[in-house]
Amino acid sequence: MEAAELRCTAAVEQPLPGGLAPRRRVMRNATVLLGRDELRQPVLRVAGGSGAAAAVLSFVLAGDAVRLFTRFAGEGRAAVRVGPDGAQVLLSDCPPDALRRFLRLLRLKVAAGSRDAPRRPRLLERPPPSFSVISPVQERDLLCGPGRLGEERGQRPAEVPRAERRPPARLSAEQEAVLGAVRSGKSIFFTGSAGEGSRRLPSAPRGTCWPLTCCFSLEGTGKSFLLKRIVGSLPPNTTYATASTGVAACHIGGTTLHAFAGIGSGKAPLEQCIQLAERPGVRQHWLACQHLIIDEISMVDGKFFDKLEAVARAVRKRDEPFGGIQLIICGDFLQLPPVCKTNEETKFCFQAKSWRKCIHINMELTEVRRQTDKAFVSILSAIRLGRCTEEVTRQLMQTAAHKSERDGILATRLCTHKDDVEITNERRLQQLPGEVHLFEALDSDPMLVKLIDAQCPVGGRVELKLGAQVMLAKNLDVSQGLVNGARGVVVGFESEQKGLPKVRFLCGVTQLIKMEKWIIKGPSGVHLSRQQLPLKLAWAISIHKSQGMSLDCVEISLSRVFESGQAYVALSRARSLAGLRVLDFDPKAVRADPAVLQFYRQLRRHQLLAQDSLHTHSDADEKENWKRN
Repeated sequence: MEAAELRCTAAVEQPLPGGLAPRRRVMRNATVLLGRDELRQPVLRVAGGSGAAAAVLSFVLAGDAVRLFTRFAGEGRAAVRVGPDGAQVLLSDCPPDALRRFLRLLRLKVAAGSRDAPRRPRLLERPPPSFSVISPVQERDLLCGPGRLGEERGQRPAEVPRAERRPPARLSAEQEAVLGAVRSGKSIFFTGSAGEGSRRLPSAPRGTCWPLTCCFSLEGTGKSFLLKRIVGSLPPNTTYATASTGVAACHIGGTTLHAFAGIGSGKAPLEQCIQLAERPGVRQHWLACQHLIIDEISMVDGKFFDKLEAVARAVRKRDEPFGGIQLIICGDFLQLPPVCKTNEETKFCFQAKSWRKCIHINMELTEVRRQTDKAFVSILSAIRLGRCTEEVTRQLMQTAAHKSERDGILATRLCTHKDDVEITNERRLQQLPGEVHLFEALDSDPMLVKLIDAQCPVGGRVELKLGAQVMLAKNLDVSQGLVNGARGVVVGFESEQKGLPKVRFLCGVTQLIKMEKWIIKGPSGVHLSRQQLPLKLAWAISIHKSQGMSLDCVEISLSRVFESGQAYVALSRARSLAGLRVLDFDPKAVRADPAVLQFYRQLRRHQLLAQDSLHTHSDADEKENWKRN
């Protein structure tokens, strides 16, 4: 019955006669239930408040009078008009996923209300009032549509959004365990690799939280999907999604960790950092935050993490770790390390003094989703740990003979340096014949273009020609393979005024690419946006910018690798060994930081102990059951 219950802030507005302003009652921490009364009619019940202010309000939902306003459901807000007199219930600060499930159930049950209500003889006496929580959505409900309830979004009667006619994508057992840990309120670090799908943990009951000593590891394992589900399961007003880089932050609809913290680089003395965080706009975020998500943690400096933890306690005036904020942290320390100046010692977050007291649970996802080639997964597993055997070297060197062109689409070259990327793309575009087609972005605030550039995956200017090698920078249609990182070539431009490009993709689809919008969180929580083609030139891309992408065909030169984990990140962008071409391979380019390897060894040691403990408890429980029976 989880979908029939919602915990949020509810405001009930009831009109008064004579054109007076409606009576408004606000209930914080309210419980909103969808049920049926003694006549089997759908009822919306709102309960909230405490003591003398406690109240329970119930509204019968007559199908013709009910209207839903769901434009801002993604932000955890919606409104339900509950009767012909104009009374309405305003819902806010709802976990977006829970709100969507609740609204879908409400829409379908109200539309089906007349069918569900059994025919009965007219009663001389009304039965005593009752209330029972409504039954879950059945398959027939998903197929029948919601009747008139979609009209507020311009839909015709009996139409329902296609996404609401099918059940949402399911999480794996591992992902469910992570989500269960988040919902339990524990601070969690979860990680993963691109090549360790063979190592599995014992299955856990739904909602089980693994102990601190349990390790699980995340790349190519559905991290972005899981993060979005986590964001959707938490109240928007108290949840802040951040990442170490702007592009990673944009992928999860958040901002950079530095922008959230408001303390600059964090290298100033602690007292000065606290003063910066005490500024009105910044302090408001620190006080409101109850759940802080940090993605790509490997690139966050450990000293900066310690500084944040001390600032959080000072600003929030609470002595608990991180000022009582729940941390949801993910990333892989065997990928790109923190960016440090020359001769400056690298300090990972797990080496921070406050790390152990802040993180309650460590988890590793092992189900690989990006790569399905077992041989390639095995290679990546070795590379990730800095191991380069003769067999791994042989297989990677053989890829140099792979053909780099398929259906006019060339392999994308991954470069270690940003300058190499810009030079390569500009030069190759100039070499193509024909005119340049320029597409300028429409930004919500031209004064903050630099900030938008830092977080948006596409630039303010996109220049294309016939034959230009491009890649998608956004998921357009996952079912057809039009996903972030999908490779293609420009095969034409429409003749209309906009002149939008037509792209033939490696997946076999030719598509007219239209403008898309990215929403970016700026300073003080301001929402910025950029409307631009979801395309970028793809003769070359930097390894840093490729994080989070799955590329169809990749060409890599590892001769200029300068960081631990850089070779692994580059190689793991490829979907398969067949789509990879490695030039001038040198086994010396493959290396992993010794401190990180030691960290993961300790996690795996704790994992084995946790597994033994789980088996021991399981055996003991089984013996106890035998004794009882």
